[in-house]
Amino acid sequence: MKAVLNLFDFSQKVNYRTEILAGLTVAMTMIPESLSFAILAGFPPLVGLYGAFIMGLVTAIFGGRPGLISGGAGATVIVLIALMKSHGLEYVFGAIALAGVLQIGVGLLKLGKFIRLVPQPVMFGFVNGLAIVIFMSQLEQFKMTVNGNTEWLTGTPFLIMAVLVALTISIVLLLPKLTKKIPASLVAIAVVFAIVMIFNIDTKQVEDIASVSGSLPPFHIPNIPLNLETLKVIFPYAMIMAAVGLTEGLLTLNLVDEITGTKGNSNRECVAQGSANILNGFFFGMGGCPMIAQTLVNLSAGSRARLSGIVAALTILVIILVGAPVIGKLPMAALTGVMIMVAIGTFEWASLRIFKRMPRSDIFVMIVVTLITVFLHNLALAVLIGVIISALVFAWDNAKRIRARKHVDENGVKHYDIYGPLFFGSVTNFSEKFDVANDPAEIIIDFAESRVVDMSAIEALNAITQRYHNAGKTVRLQHLSPDCITLLKNAEAIIEVNILEDPMYLVPEKT
Repeated sequence: MKAVLNLFDFSQKVNYRTEILAGLTVAMTMIPESLSFAILAGFPPLVGLYGAFIMGLVTAIFGGRPGLISGGAGATVIVLIALMKSHGLEYVFGAIALAGVLQIGVGLLKLGKFIRLVPQPVMFGFVNGLAIVIFMSQLEQFKMTVNGNTEWLTGTPFLIMAVLVALTISIVLLLPKLTKKIPASLVAIAVVFAIVMIFNIDTKQVEDIASVSGSLPPFHIPNIPLNLETLKVIFPYAMIMAAVGLTEGLLTLNLVDEITGTKGNSNRECVAQGSANILNGFFFGMGGCPMIAQTLVNLSAGSRARLSGIVAALTILVIILVGAPVIGKLPMAALTGVMIMVAIGTFEWASLRIFKRMPRSDIFVMIVVTLITVFLHNLALAVLIGVIISALVFAWDNAKRIRARKHVDENGVKHYDIYGPLFFGSVTNFSEKFDVANDPAEIIIDFAESRVVDMSAIEALNAITQRYHNAGKTVRLQHLSPDCITLLKNAEAIIEVNILEDPMYLVPEKT
């Protein structure tokens, strides 16, 4: 409620004209995409529009940040295609609602912050892959279905489509140089729409995809058995949908943070997204998540508040109820041109400019994430693999940094001053630093410049102290935390530990 009231708080600098126009533009671009994905998944077309309305309205009001646009996103819908084919629409609604519950759980447990663990190369790959996917999806508008077969447009229909798309792109590019008071995308759609109507040009329109006429979303409890067998069927799909939605949503939220120079709330976004998906499951919506393309359309139109998202959602509802005859006549060429410009704007061209200066491992990660996003359309898998590769590279780089400076003092005691983190990746190199057979009777291993990180490091210390103990030699471990000493099995081999100087960090115990 506070978020709603803030929209009308005149102490906030909200440009209502800009927000309303941006919302209208977002709605125009969201409608054909929602319809297309609904049809692709085998859902009734209105299920796509209901999903866009519910997701858009709930997350605009209660979501993690202003400016973020949610709707019936293809990334989450694609997950449900197999379930639709095997068990039908009712099970799909059940899976969507369950995915919402899982997402709320992530938000309440405050796990959304872990999106910060996604490295920048993964972000680059994610954004670039989505840009390519958005662009490639627009090429489908240059095709037509004849006798059940999809073919490329040829001759006059192709030329008309290409010219109208080019006109749309030209307006989007040139209008901001004249004025920025009106969103260029909305002007482009209106101009191309007017030209098609005035000259009665025969070209593909929104109504050629599906009807957008209907009623308010009806309340409906998914007609599925409430038992363990049903849970076994829908839970894997719900879990994947929740993961994909949160991954795309939180990465998009971070992207908006960077563009606007402000900070969003990832956990709040998780709860809002989950709530919207639960409502989708009970109100005939196909679910979804934040949509990077529509979000960028919104931001490029000048929106920085929540009002534009609310306007976009309500516009979709009005179109469903009364505006279908007009919206159905919108030329797909205009919407295609807008989305192509969105794809161009989405691509991180900066990643190409710094390509030669990036480490090879980062380049590899970025390319892998991009390719998985483009060819598998599995954002969660792409990001997961990118994070794993980045983590392994990080571990390998740090494993090579473990080193020991050796010297013998005037009392004949040999010192090993350890530098670098001691963890699972560096324990082998650590063990190779010691010459047990030839060392004097007393040695000191100093961890003042090191950090014992995990149980693998503790086991390595156990092994080295045991080796010296078996050789009848004395070992002192200095600047080692008390919890590490407690976990050492060979603690009897350790003497004169500098407890007062030792750090107080904790090593995770075995589970």
